[in-house]
Order: sequence, then structure tokens, then C-alpha cells
Amino acid sequence: MSTPHWINDTLESIKAVDITIIPVNHLTSITDTMIICSANSSTHLKAIANKLIEEAKSQNEPPLYTQGLNESDWVLVDLNHTVVHIMMPDARSHYDLEKLWSFTEAQRDQHED
Repeated sequence: MSTPHWINDTLESIKAVDITIIPVNHLTSITDTMIICSANSSTHLKAIANKLIEEAKSQNEPPLYTQGLNESDWVLVDLNHTVVHIMMPDARSHYDLEKLWSFTEAQRDQHED
């Protein structure tokens, strides 16, 4: 299943920074796609998350789960087939989710040996 266009459009409309889309369906059964983006401030981070949640509801696809809205450096919005991570730059650099979720099946199999 491909990522609905409205998700990326929503992130772009509220000026999310460095939007990265990673297909992960070959690595996990929890979701098909991870989207990682950054915010310029904790206020911007919450605004991105709230706009995404609002738009998901208007698309009749309310989030299954959200986490971190009351924190200041990372919000996760689970939209079922797409999980969106909205992060402050320092948290994004520290956790490096792009590297974590960019394994290929061959790399995963090699790592398990």
C-alpha cells in the first residue's frame, strides 16, 4: 500500500523540514511506511503533529495512536499503514531512524547470521 498523498501534502503545508519517506513493509509487519521529518521548534513540532492529526480525522483515517504531544522533541503519529515521526533536529540526529529503518532484507539476513 502506498502512502496517501495527503500525509506528505499536510507536512509540506505546515513547513515540516527534511521529510524522508522510508518503505519498511519488507522489514516489519507493524506498518508499510515510516515518514520522518523535523521541526524548527517545540511549538512548530506540536503544530505539525496537531495539523496532521486534524487532517487524518478529516480524511476519515484518525490516528491509531499518538505519543509525545506533551514532550518537546519527538511526536509519533500512527496512521496505520504509515507511521510519522516528527522530531527536533537533535533528537533526529541522536536516534538516526533513517539508518535504523533503511536496512535491506539482505542486510537484515546477514546481520541475523
